[in-house]
Amino acid sequence: MPQLPPPEAEVDHARGRTRRKAGTVIGLATALALALTGLLTGGADNADADTRAVPKHAVTGYWQNFNNGATVQKLSDVPSDYDIIAVSFADATGTPGEITFNLDSAGLGGYTVEQFKADIKAKQAAGKSVIISVGGEKGAVSVNDGASATAFADSTYKLMQEYGFDGVDIDLENGLNSTYMTQALKSLAGKAGSGLVLTMAPQTIDMQSTSNEYFKTALAVKDILTVVNMQYYNSGSMLGCDGKVYSQGSVDFLTALACIQLEGGLAPSQVGIGVPASSKAAGSGYVAPSVVNQALDCLAKGTSCGSFKPSKTYPDIRGAMTWSTNWDAADGNAWSKAVGPHVHGLP
Repeated sequence: MPQLPPPEAEVDHARGRTRRKAGTVIGLATALALALTGLLTGGADNADADTRAVPKHAVTGYWQNFNNGATVQKLSDVPSDYDIIAVSFADATGTPGEITFNLDSAGLGGYTVEQFKADIKAKQAAGKSVIISVGGEKGAVSVNDGASATAFADSTYKLMQEYGFDGVDIDLENGLNSTYMTQALKSLAGKAGSGLVLTMAPQTIDMQSTSNEYFKTALAVKDILTVVNMQYYNSGSMLGCDGKVYSQGSVDFLTALACIQLEGGLAPSQVGIGVPASSKAAGSGYVAPSVVNQALDCLAKGTSCGSFKPSKTYPDIRGAMTWSTNWDAADGNAWSKAVGPHVHGLP
């Protein structure tokens, strides 16, 4: 994802689960069972997470833990159209694979850790998922062996327990090792349970072939994967699933490249379209929200297609993602106001 550059520079970024409350009266046997479940899975937070589910069609937005000229937000400021909020970004430590999180209180106008944690809980109470994103344009987290895979899983789970995050977003833009990232994510899932929200935001080049490390990782963790929101920007031209070359910034670019993932082994529910919220949010590849909606209609219903029309429809396609909620806010939330209702209205 784009991270710290000024608006005119190239920005490289980027992913709900509905919380269901238990009744106020629980039988003794049920209460005991729940307590035992909490002990076995690492606490009440896990038990809660296991009861949440991402909506069939979801909108993901990256929330910036820094000020780069976009609107500074608290999590509570993120519009309700967003189902999954990816907190950007985790920080690397001196231990390979290990991550931590440092809230930029100074850059965010004095936003405190206590307020941040309370806002996460409030979003979850409203049926949203809040996850920690790892990577970004300048991210330096490396998982290249067994030790770093273990460090990644352990530290990510620690952050989930400390802040209440529902899961993790993999936005590593400087390469990853499919063998050890898969090991790390499987280990994390074993700790977090079935409520884990796992998203990815590969660049277009990373998903051109199932032999690419990112694509291999997505397929290897398909059983625990929520959605891949590929970044259809800062890309240049790429091949579509029909072998033709498509230029970014068009409905065909979105649909023909999504087709590669849809036909390459991912379930339609695991495919989302990632785009910039405004022309200032990325160096290139911005499309109007209406184009995003056209692409979703083309893939889900076979309507509003450009020159490329997929051979079949994918009504279960997950939805869309944007970098970022802050750039969206800087543009009057035009993106989420247009794309949010459209995603939620898909069949």
